Amino acid sequence: MATAPESGKAVPGSGHVPLRRIIRLFHPYRTRLAVVLVLIAGSAVLGMLPPFLLRAILDQALPQGRTGLLAVLAAGMLALMLASQAIGVWQAYLSLGVGENMMNDLRIAVYAHLQRMPLAFFTRTRTGEVQSRISNDIGGMGAVITTLTGSIVGNVTTVVASLVAMLALDWRMTLLSLLMVPLFALISRNVGDQRRVFVRQRQEQQARLSVLVEESLSVSGFLLGRVMGRTDTLVEQFTRQSGELTSLTIRSSMAGRWRAVLMQIIMGAMPIVVYCTAGFTERNHHLAVSVGTLVAFTSLQQGLFGPTVSLLGVGITLQSSLALFERIFEYLDLPIELPEAVRPVRLTEPRGHLRFENVDFSYGDRSALSGITLDVPAGSHLAVVGATGAGKTTLGYLVPRLYDVTAGRITLDGTDLRDFDLADLASIVSVVSQETHLFHTTIGDNLRFARPQATADEVIAASRAAQIHDLIESLPDGYDTVVGERGYRFSGGEKQRLAITRTMLRDPRVLVLDEATSALDTRTERSVQQALDRLRAGRTTITIAHRLSTVREADQIIALDRGRIVEQGTHDELVARQGYYARLLARDGRAMEQMTEAPL
Repeated sequence: MATAPESGKAVPGSGHVPLRRIIRLFHPYRTRLAVVLVLIAGSAVLGMLPPFLLRAILDQALPQGRTGLLAVLAAGMLALMLASQAIGVWQAYLSLGVGENMMNDLRIAVYAHLQRMPLAFFTRTRTGEVQSRISNDIGGMGAVITTLTGSIVGNVTTVVASLVAMLALDWRMTLLSLLMVPLFALISRNVGDQRRVFVRQRQEQQARLSVLVEESLSVSGFLLGRVMGRTDTLVEQFTRQSGELTSLTIRSSMAGRWRAVLMQIIMGAMPIVVYCTAGFTERNHHLAVSVGTLVAFTSLQQGLFGPTVSLLGVGITLQSSLALFERIFEYLDLPIELPEAVRPVRLTEPRGHLRFENVDFSYGDRSALSGITLDVPAGSHLAVVGATGAGKTTLGYLVPRLYDVTAGRITLDGTDLRDFDLADLASIVSVVSQETHLFHTTIGDNLRFARPQATADEVIAASRAAQIHDLIESLPDGYDTVVGERGYRFSGGEKQRLAITRTMLRDPRVLVLDEATSALDTRTERSVQQALDRLRAGRTTITIAHRLSTVREADQIIALDRGRIVEQGTHDELVARQGYYARLLARDGRAMEQMTEAPL
């Protein structure tokens, strides 16, 4: 494990995201958003009044010694400040609710969409990449969604109100101030595009880092790194990738920073320009405007420039955040390759009669199955044998519709599998594979994942049938024992029996056993095989066999070679033909002899 492979892209970049598509995200919250916008506009208008009260204080109350007027004006400024702050808190609460709920909607939409993808998507996409899109990308959109609309409306309202108020105070100084706005726009040009590139690179690097963490710090990844002595290599790789992420984050944050500093300098210099202009235009030792007007105007001037710069910043943020939206919409736009039936058929009492009618299947351009025609009567046992890569597992995975056939069709009790609701089909067909997945929770929760409403007695009965109950009861916490990451607390045979228990609780009519005992030693295989025999009773069963000794009693056996059925019959019939199956059986027998004779 010298290096963990780089994260491959699941889908190509989809390019620019239409702004109207982002706006549609706000639609379910339009009422609350309207209240937020009204509050923001009201707060902005209230913010324009204090400079006028300040002018009255400086030009009238203080010079004329009118303490009563001073008290009223001061109280008015205080009341406006309190009202503005109270509205701000309410607006922030509503805005945060809109933003967080929109992110929740996106997380659910992406997760639900991925649940409808075929198995092929997950075989070509690494788990860390998917996790990064759901957590990092959607999480990174939070600040944008939460503040974007409020910032636009608040700043626009403040700019308009400030402009009106400034014109009311002095139109000449207002025109002088407006000359700076085009300069601000010119300075901030292209910053958004720069940040957008950096943000996408940063998110992609963050996804690669997530993949490395997920693969190298899982139980199996940690064991492999430790036993191969590559711990230092993994640390070096993490250090390099983390450093690249740090560099991209800094470059993204610093993009346009010097331009922002220049705008701040101009904003800070404008009051000086106003004061100088007023001083140079004085007549008969009197300013063209009063001192109160000057102070009020410079206060309002900040209400013009600050929000203008913020609006330009919003544009930059929106442009740069489009990279996040692009990555999320890439997943939401993935085509559903396993569409639900428009008018699904429901079988009240499925029998489990399967038919393969001239079935073809391809992985892209590579053919995996070709011309498969097969009848599996209800309650019968079909065994599928063949060399590695012959298409055995693919054939088995077509039955629970983990993939859809490329051509032909598969029927269950006369109905095309594509005409079933996926959830209904899952209640009829179950799979026990050689790699058992257990969640990091209790044994009981793992077993009830198949049927949450199962009673304790039903769980125990299924565990007894799978020959695992006594082991569970011997544990200090019994069925409340936490299995650990991917079930590493249990042996391979114990995990398989837990999987069999789970399937028994599901009680399917059709069962696919995908080399369920191939990873087990001979003694454990016999024990698990007994549990599988109980599981198969009365069900239509397709056994994908690695060890041919497990399929001798099958009602029919098919031998696959390069995706085609080359032989079909019972064990005795195929042995008598002395063909492909007989050669596989002889080779399997030699392998078993070598395993038996190997020193312990």
